[in-house]
Amino acid sequence: MATVIFYEKPGCGNNTRQKALLAAAGHEVVARNLLTEPWTAERLLEFFGQCPVAEWFNRAAPRVKSGEIVPETMDGHAALSLMLDDPLLIRRPLIEASGRKEIGFDQELIAAWIG
Repeated sequence: MATVIFYEKPGCGNNTRQKALLAAAGHEVVARNLLTEPWTAERLLEFFGQCPVAEWFNRAAPRVKSGEIVPETMDGHAALSLMLDDPLLIRRPLIEASGRKEIGFDQELIAAWIG
């Protein structure tokens, strides 16, 4: 099975369940704090891949929920700048395994990717 680096918001119930699913599938999960990781724009882009900019955002982030930030109006440069300043805006988890990086927890994608 794979070693999975799992960037999470500590204490997030969804992230806790997701890590448990990965561990139950036999993967070694290495949890890292998404909020304190020293991100760069280039590094974040590696996770976002071909996803539209609006999908980079955590829809539960206070600034998104309040309407202060509208992901559909953002370009990549503006989105990255905001996320570097406020990592709560980053959709989570960010997952890295077997030389690949992904955003969010799509069980079908993960099953096809690492089993």
